[in-house]
Amino acid sequence: MSIKNVTVAGSGVLGFQIAFQTAFHGFKVSVYDISDEVLEKAKAKFQNLAERYTADIHATQQQIDATFTNLSYTSDLAESVKDADLLIEAVPELPEIKIEFYKKLAGVAPEKTIFATNSSTLLPSQFSEFTGRPAKFIALHFANEIWKYNTAEIMGHPGTSSEVFDTLVAFAKSIGMVALPVYKEQPGYIINSLLVPLINEATQLWANEVSDYKTIDKTWMIATGAPKGPFGFIDMVGINTAYNVTKMTAEREHNPVLQKVAELFKNDFINKGKLGAATGEGFYKHPNPEYLEPDFLK
Repeated sequence: MSIKNVTVAGSGVLGFQIAFQTAFHGFKVSVYDISDEVLEKAKAKFQNLAERYTADIHATQQQIDATFTNLSYTSDLAESVKDADLLIEAVPELPEIKIEFYKKLAGVAPEKTIFATNSSTLLPSQFSEFTGRPAKFIALHFANEIWKYNTAEIMGHPGTSSEVFDTLVAFAKSIGMVALPVYKEQPGYIINSLLVPLINEATQLWANEVSDYKTIDKTWMIATGAPKGPFGFIDMVGINTAYNVTKMTAEREHNPVLQKVAELFKNDFINKGKLGAATGEGFYKHPNPEYLEPDFLK
């Protein structure tokens, strides 16, 4: 299987990064989202991203120009996938939204198109029956700031073909990722199986007023040598995503403290437009969060 044309569905926190990274590495990328208004906002984010690529990985102007040439935009789903060898779905982390999306996608995508979900916590087997092509359906999960934290977890479901799995491993490498094959379905894959429990425990300490978020981050950073603490990670992945995951976990486990965390996320952050690094403020102010200051760990 050969991948040349890629569609990225969703231009949110990770979607626009996946699109830019893929285009940066020479693929033709169609960016799909629900409205032209949303796509216009994505174009502005791409301009900011170009500056990050120049500063962080020393991208040349020629590379940036080529990247923008490789990007196209549409709010017509059928148009976005008409030539797609691969579609990467990065729509909100809610099962009902993803199911509705795949039902629509199955009716308009060419037979050749591989579908990949970027879901951070949900399993591909939850959606495979709605894709119309379970053998060509797989998870391809990226970490935030993918040009720097270049991990790509590839995880099939029991019906994913081995050829599709191998194709996605090769594709991940071709866009500058370190491919991380996951051989068995696992909620949270590798990264979030490690990260989500850390964030859940940290946010419960915070919600229960055991300590403040800066002290919790400081404790983790000093004790482990990590470059950021759990609340720094929350800002990086986005408070909307953290809210959705926390809310689902609270309901599944009947955990009143995590329910309180979800309410704090919604009332104190989301309703005030503080969504993390992407909006310039979450627990910290960005792009220069306090935990990067030399005196933070003193």
